[in-house]
Amino acid sequence: MTFKKIIIAASLTLSIAAAAFAEEPTKASTAPGSTPAVAAPAAQGAPALSAATDQTTAPAVAPPLAKKRELKANKVVTLSMFAVIIGITMAVVVWAAKQTKTAADFYAAGGGITGTQNGWAIAGDYMSAASFLGISGLISLYGYDGFMYSVGWLVAYITVLLIVAEPCRNAGKYTLGDILSFRTNPKPVRAFAAISTVAVSTFYLTAQMVGAGKLMALLVGVPYKTAIVGVGILMVGYVVFGGMTATTWVQIIKAGLLMSGAFLLSVLVLAKAGFNPIYFFDMIVHSPDIQDHVSKLVLRDGVILNGIDAGQRFLEPGLFMKSPLDQISLGMALVLGTAGMPHILMRFFTVPTAQAARKSVIIAMFIIGFFYVLTTLLGFGAAINLTPQGIISVDPGGNMATLMLAQQLGADIAPIMGDLFLAFLCSVAFATILAVVSGLVLAASAAIAHDIWVNVVKDGHADQHEQVMAARITSLVVGVVGIIIGLMAEKANVAHLVALAFAVASSGNLPVVVLSLFWRKFNTAGVISGLVVGTVASIGLVMVSPNMTYPKIVAAGAKKVVVAMEKKQAALPAGVLLDEKDAKALAKAKVDELKDGTSMMGLDKPLFGLKNPGILSIPLGFIAAILGCLMFPNKRSEEMFDEVYVRQNTGLGMAKAVEH
Repeated sequence: MTFKKIIIAASLTLSIAAAAFAEEPTKASTAPGSTPAVAAPAAQGAPALSAATDQTTAPAVAPPLAKKRELKANKVVTLSMFAVIIGITMAVVVWAAKQTKTAADFYAAGGGITGTQNGWAIAGDYMSAASFLGISGLISLYGYDGFMYSVGWLVAYITVLLIVAEPCRNAGKYTLGDILSFRTNPKPVRAFAAISTVAVSTFYLTAQMVGAGKLMALLVGVPYKTAIVGVGILMVGYVVFGGMTATTWVQIIKAGLLMSGAFLLSVLVLAKAGFNPIYFFDMIVHSPDIQDHVSKLVLRDGVILNGIDAGQRFLEPGLFMKSPLDQISLGMALVLGTAGMPHILMRFFTVPTAQAARKSVIIAMFIIGFFYVLTTLLGFGAAINLTPQGIISVDPGGNMATLMLAQQLGADIAPIMGDLFLAFLCSVAFATILAVVSGLVLAASAAIAHDIWVNVVKDGHADQHEQVMAARITSLVVGVVGIIIGLMAEKANVAHLVALAFAVASSGNLPVVVLSLFWRKFNTAGVISGLVVGTVASIGLVMVSPNMTYPKIVAAGAKKVVVAMEKKQAALPAGVLLDEKDAKALAKAKVDELKDGTSMMGLDKPLFGLKNPGILSIPLGFIAAILGCLMFPNKRSEEMFDEVYVRQNTGLGMAKAVEH
């Protein structure tokens, strides 16, 4: 395809997409599955502090006036920004397509990405919509517990830096299967590694696709199905035509936009508190809306907490994750799961030297660390300025908190700025999803095309043209399957899929990667047993964990609220009724109290009490891999360890980099 034809095709794609977006009238700003917007307090603007403000005195925060809160983007402005970002990334694809001629180009950008570029790309690959919207949303509703997620993801890169970055870059080629098959029986190992890679990628991809569809439906009224198909077409285009080079630059562009948007919004949040962090956290503790929200959360556990005590509780752990073991288990999955994520591992094959691999991880750590500091400010800022009640009225999961905050803080400057800020962050969120799903599709297609087709079916005998063609066809198929799954999952609760992805990566992938690189006795039996047991254990435990919905437990929790509210009513003077918020909570609890049935696994209650299975499934993965090796020793694998050791420490045998 010539340059001119590609430009024409890109223009037609944009025109069709714009027409499809415009054909559906804007719908009410309610996400599928969420509650309609109800009366909620308006956001409160905290005045900037003067130099004379006494920080020892608690700031007086007046209760805001109640009003309906909604989130609706300006369709014309938002879609125009979408078109600009899509146009820029399509131009990148055109350029990258001309550079992609060999399998090394397609899978690893010819190893010609610099450490700095790869660091930004890793950050772009890692800072998903779940990070940008989900983490800040969790913080806005649950305070400290939401912050713990970001800490886990940041610390994860220390594991990546110290354990897998340099050895994987030196010992591998394109995929997880390349690392594991070097001193084992390659065909079964590649097959099992490919299955694990596709499973992890599918779980994560589905969550991202559903998020994209619901985001577009909520903000600009684009039908869910249209949004899924649009995202799918774009991600397939990025991967099929541009391969790793295009995917890398899309991730770099997205990371730059995301950091710019988060930084600007954080500055506006701090400006509301006079750039004084002490006052900022005092505003949280003394906010009547946050206090009321926390009192409702702890009421579910039969605890009565009000006033400043409730506000202080927002800055302490335990509102979202009740069990310390749950926090430890989550931390293990995040810290170790990142190092086993296939689309993260692939990034280390794109740099020319081991030094560049280390540099890219360090740069990514600084970028991601700064980003999570910003999301923390955004989450707490949303709780102060929007109120948890206002956030929940638009999206019970809190995922729209950052976008609502952008709209309000922009509107405080000028009405048009609210539309522009919201449109910009919507576009950034859209670009975020596109970049992440492209990386996931590339990882899954590489596992199928490179590991299964080229090395198992063709026994390694395929020329460059055939390898690239197989990669592009597989990418197309994976993309189409991703679109179909996204369409089917419209009504499903996919929140547990992210937990599944990290659980499988930490319990199945990481043990076999670490043992393959560092244990002399590791062999084929260890790889297969570790992958199978770790994957099956993590998936099985998630399916019988509190991540699933248990109607009888919902009813029991609602009954506690009913009892507490009725006691509160009885304590009031004769003729005095509960306030509006308490009355609504009581009415909802009475409805939930009547729920009955079982989970999708046919259970009345969880068999495994933790939301994340890492604390159990990760040791199981390691134990299974070790036992498999000891039960079925292999002399050849032991003898080849010295070669693996030399390769992972020196990089001997790696292909030369290609300039980009």
